[in-house]
Amino acid sequence: MAKIDIRRPHNLPMADARTVVDKVAVKLREKFATETQWQGDTLKFSRSGVNGTIAVAADAVVVHAELGLMLSPMKGMIEQEIRNKLDEYFA
Repeated sequence: MAKIDIRRPHNLPMADARTVVDKVAVKLREKFATETQWQGDTLKFSRSGVNGTIAVAADAVVVHAELGLMLSPMKGMIEQEIRNKLDEYFA
């Protein structure tokens, strides 16, 4: 099982950071057909072959994802897409 771990610092208020993570989640749903759900300050996302979270803290956003056997070969593409969206919205 391949794992993705990304930490992106930010200077936004928590509410604004959550709004940005919502925008990233929309892109994940569009591109990878994930289901998402907020639990506190953590957005959980999943679909067949992937489970993960995007946790919003006061100073950073932390992404953790586990890819199943079928998606493991796509780890690089998926990780880059997440990084691109975080860079786009948190830059």
